[in-house]
This record gives sequence, structure tokens and C-alpha cells, in this order.
Amino acid sequence: MTRRGHLPRLLLAASLLLCAPGPAHACGPEALGTARVMEIDPKGLRVGKKSFPETLPLAPKEVVLTFDDGPWPATTAAVLDALKAECVRATFFLIGENARARPQLVKRELAEGHTVAHHTMTHPSATLAKIPFDAAVKEIERGLAADDGAAYGAAGTAPHVPFFRFPGFASTPQLLEYLDRKGIAVFGADLWASDWNVMTPEAELDLVMKRLEATGGGIVLFHDTKPYTAAMIPAFLKTLKQNGYSVVHMVPKPAS
Repeated sequence: MTRRGHLPRLLLAASLLLCAPGPAHACGPEALGTARVMEIDPKGLRVGKKSFPETLPLAPKEVVLTFDDGPWPATTAAVLDALKAECVRATFFLIGENARARPQLVKRELAEGHTVAHHTMTHPSATLAKIPFDAAVKEIERGLAADDGAAYGAAGTAPHVPFFRFPGFASTPQLLEYLDRKGIAVFGADLWASDWNVMTPEAELDLVMKRLEATGGGIVLFHDTKPYTAAMIPAFLKTLKQNGYSVVHMVPKPAS
């Protein structure tokens, strides 16, 4: 986000807290860890400089790790194993049909302290921007319900975590207004791994680190459905620590 001068409100609303290691795993000082948690007021939030004018209020060399399109057999579990080993927390933007098919992985994400967010029901190849508005809204609503059903056993009138990412970053003004009215934050990214292209884990690591060096940090996009990404993540987390980066975990601010 931020639009219409909302960045000062975001800065005031974001509570920046020290983050303890994940509840199910103890890490020593050699691990990367999660440096802090950022509690975010989702109302009107639109962040990620690849799509919007603003990003999260991060310090230099701070990164937010995000993963799209899961959960997926084997690869999501491997990503979770790597994050757990380093006591790092991330945000997973789930496809509803994948969440519905693999609720055990969604529940594991929650149990290990990660944020479960939303990425439509089916990730339509045409993108939400190229289908009728009512069909796009249905894609979003069905995805929210499927994700929350897998995570919590049932879906309510509002999502537990009001965080959403457009497939292909393809938003429209009408859909952005719709999400704004529902109090759902929209996340783009500040850089991505381009892991929709097949590459070796070594090539992906080199690419992401060069992009991080250029941006100085930010919201990073990966896909936990890609085997080369899953294979790369352990080395990536160690390289972050070696190069002085720290991880920020984002969660929604509790409703007052």
C-alpha cells in the first residue's frame, strides 16, 4: 500500500516486536532466526514496489519471506523443514484447491508459526484482471474459505488473516476497492526469484542474492511448489545470515 497518504498510519499501526524462535524447535546463535514480528493494520494496505508505490517500513537489509501457490507435496514440506532448522518464519499465500487437498501441510504451517495468507481458489491462468468482476470475486471468496477451512476447520464471514496476493500481480481498480472494503491487505513484492522459470538451485540463489543486494532488502517472492526453490532455501537462509540480512515476519494486527 500505501495510497492517499496511508503510510504514516501504517507506520503508527505497525507494532515491531522481538520474535522468539519457533515454538516447536530451538535454534542456537548460529541460526538465522526471525529478528522481529511486524503487526500490520490491513485496512487500505497495498505494498510491494513491483506493483505499488510503497512497501513495508523495513530497515536496510531486512527481508520478508513469502511463498506462493502451495501447499504442494514434498516441496512445501522441504521448505518448512529448512525454515524450521533456521527458526525463520514466513508467509504462505495459498491456492485454495491446494489447501483443501493438503490440510495437513496448512496446519503444519500454522503450528510452526508461519502466516497463512491467500492467493485465490485456482490461480486462473487468465488472471483475475481478465475475467469478469463477479467471477474474480468468486475466485477470491472461494479461496479464502478453502484456506481457512483447511487451516482452522471452518471458514467465518471474514478471513482469519486478511492478507491477499493477486495471481500474476494482476489487479484491477475495481478488485482493489472490493478488497479494501473487506479490510483485506494486498501484497505485491519488492523482488522475486523468477522461479516460474526452471533453473538450478545454485542459479536461483545467485539471482536472488544479486537482487537483494540491488534493493537492499524487502518483500521476497518464492514458490514453494518448485523443487529447485525447495532445494535452494537452506543455502539461501545461511547466505542471508552470512551477508548480514535479517528476517521480519508479518502478521495482522489483532482486531480491537
